[in-house]
Amino acid sequence: MFNCRARSFVTIMVVVALSALLLRLGLHRIIVYRIQQNQLLAQVNLKLFSTALENYAKDNKNVYPVSIDLLTKHDPVYLERDYLAVTSLHGYEYDCQRLDANGYSCTASPVNCKLTGEMLYVVSTGGLIMAENCDKSKLGK
Repeated sequence: MFNCRARSFVTIMVVVALSALLLRLGLHRIIVYRIQQNQLLAQVNLKLFSTALENYAKDNKNVYPVSIDLLTKHDPVYLERDYLAVTSLHGYEYDCQRLDANGYSCTASPVNCKLTGEMLYVVSTGGLIMAENCDKSKLGK
């Protein structure tokens, strides 16, 4: 009778261990998928932002806007949303270190490196987007 209880306990422990392993693998895949989705959305949003800046300059004799308000509150509207005013969007924060009449340099950086995104994206005048691992960018600061 004791042998039967011991066997049942071992069986339950094996089932629990396998369930925990499968749950961990499943969660890992969900996190990886979410990070990839956040990174793709960051690239799309940064490209949208860059396109709005380039279109504004094209329509205004190659003079870039000095404020995001000129993109969002202008007629025609170049940008539907002020990405700089939002704290974070899909795990990324947006910032423009340079925004003047001659050009721009804007970034999309993950809120938590390796958790919400693995890459830092930078777009500058002309619309070229560059990517850098967020670990490297934190070390340089």
